[in-house]
Amino acid sequence: MMDLDPRQYDHVAIDDSDVRNVVLSYLVHNCFKETADSFVASTGVKVPGDYPVNMDKRKPIYHFALEGNALKAIELTEQLAPNLLEENMDLHFDLLSLHFVELVCTKKCTEALEFAQTKLTPFGRVPKYVEKLEDFMALLAYEDPESSPMFHLLSPDYRQHVAESLNRAILAHSNMPSYSALERLLQQTTVVRQSLHQESNKDELGPFSLKAFLKS
Repeated sequence: MMDLDPRQYDHVAIDDSDVRNVVLSYLVHNCFKETADSFVASTGVKVPGDYPVNMDKRKPIYHFALEGNALKAIELTEQLAPNLLEENMDLHFDLLSLHFVELVCTKKCTEALEFAQTKLTPFGRVPKYVEKLEDFMALLAYEDPESSPMFHLLSPDYRQHVAESLNRAILAHSNMPSYSALERLLQQTTVVRQSLHQESNKDELGPFSLKAFLKS
């Protein structure tokens, strides 16, 4: 599908305050407090009513999860958002699995096995967790877990995925958007462009790619 002629949307006016709000939304969502403070000071943009309290509480939780210190992330989450993890089994399992992985990586295999038996095994009563449990437990069979077929469970990308899921869940629990305005705009742009591509019935350039569009 050919890109739209820029002349078709160059005349569309975008209010600078809207752009600033989108940027601030992204910074607040991701707990970039220092950058957000500088941005607010330099632009004079109006800040949310709970700014910066919400960030101050979410930021350490996010970073503990990102660093693999899942137990501390769980402790702070339970203080900030009681019952959240009880109501979100998937997220609770992912956080507990992060701690299990950390024990495996530090060669504390006996402690990892005991932790799995007491904290992870109960999830096995739910069918959808059985395969996940098998993957995590299989890490114990390898002297070098990073060379195992489940090496992705040890990666920074997996920790980041869990940390971001936790951050979104805490935001939703606080009745705040679980995605930043920037993310929602990109999601909407992708859906619209994909729909336009499908309606055009032109496959010569392949489906719309957000990554390629951002590079253009």
